[in-house]
Amino acid sequence: MEPASTRDGIAMVGFDADDTLWRSQDYFDEAQAQFERIVSAYVDLSDVGRRLYEYESRNIAVFGYGVKGMALSMVEAAVEITGARISAGDIHRIVGIAKELLRHPVEVLDGVREAVEAVAADWPVVLITKGDLFHQEQKVRDSGLADLFRRIEIVSEKDPPTYARLLEEFGVPASRFLMVGNSLRSDVAPVLELGGWGVHVPYHTTWAHEAEAQLRHGGERMRAVAAIAELPQAVRELDAIASGAAR
Repeated sequence: MEPASTRDGIAMVGFDADDTLWRSQDYFDEAQAQFERIVSAYVDLSDVGRRLYEYESRNIAVFGYGVKGMALSMVEAAVEITGARISAGDIHRIVGIAKELLRHPVEVLDGVREAVEAVAADWPVVLITKGDLFHQEQKVRDSGLADLFRRIEIVSEKDPPTYARLLEEFGVPASRFLMVGNSLRSDVAPVLELGGWGVHVPYHTTWAHEAEAQLRHGGERMRAVAAIAELPQAVRELDAIASGAAR
């Protein structure tokens, strides 16, 4: 295949990290379940998880994404939900939940390396992930996948302005960029809005915040695949469409 930089069509492929390349949300779900068990000892509520999400969503602008933001939100939620009756010992348990999340080994999803290598054989690939800088750097390092990517970008938010800034730095127009990820909200919709391309690789569990997404633009420039092994073919199909549109 002709090098992507010298032909029409897709010129660069971006990859999300959490729940696209390796497991993440499973561990957050278990942490939330532990939090709910702790708080339920103080109050009889059926919606502790929803209440926690309300704190998390309000605090994103202050704490950002990731384990540390979740931990601070859990502490705040626990104090307010229990009317400040929660014990210091249980607050310590909540902090311990966060520490366990930060220490959890990286578990790369089956077939990921092979799929990324297949795409990287024909297109430059970059990694674009959001969250706590220290934790994301650690996960990228421990994944053993860093060598596959031309660039690794850890950002505080994944929205159209962020992607536009990165694409300007990469020297790639949005019309020739394709993003791969499990989140419609963070990985696909912003790139489609800019005129780019996307492949949605759904994960079996999704944080409520990432599930809040509407594709208002460019649905015809997106493919959804049931498994990462289907990704290279999906990229080739969209590249063919992009090449035709460029002529």
